[in-house]
Amino acid sequence: METYVDAIGVDTEATTTTETTAKQNKKKLKVMVAMDESKNSFYALEWAVEHLRDVISAEPETDQAGGLLTLVHVHPTYLQYIYPSGGTASAMYAIDSVPESMKKAREESTTKLFTRSLEICRGKLMKTETMILEGDPKEMICQAVEQTHVDLLVVGSRGLGMIKRAFLGSVSDYCAQHAKCPILIVRPPRETSTSSSTKEHKSK
Repeated sequence: METYVDAIGVDTEATTTTETTAKQNKKKLKVMVAMDESKNSFYALEWAVEHLRDVISAEPETDQAGGLLTLVHVHPTYLQYIYPSGGTASAMYAIDSVPESMKKAREESTTKLFTRSLEICRGKLMKTETMILEGDPKEMICQAVEQTHVDLLVVGSRGLGMIKRAFLGSVSDYCAQHAKCPILIVRPPRETSTSSSTKEHKSK
């Protein structure tokens, strides 16, 4: 089951049903949010924290245990191409070792990513964990979903155009087809024609 949500026309039917069922069964949910450095990813996290808080957070006054919010980030596999002394393109080799300088930069970027993410979750009484994986983001997210048995996967929408989507696909599209749990795809806010014209006017 997949559900699309955007900032203006919010489709809350599926999430409302999920919340109602969870409350009736006194069950808190395990929710996974796929994170990267994009603004769409952070918007998806903010939406999840705001709208799914009741089905994830603990309830101290009733001693009811909370669910779990997992933030997963995937490092794409780094391929470095090496040419033998002959220099022929047909004889090149690919290795997946990551240079130390790139490792350090990647670690710093991931630290900033999770620091900002956890700041969004702070004060919401949510048990939160972070997960770092390496490989193809689409495949690794789906594997993580299956291995951790989450109840719901939340991803941001890249908003690719029709042509780019046809050729490149997207993480959200792939997960919608292969994830072993319901998936919620959060679209970013749409800019109104008024705001667009205002920006255009300011640029002049």
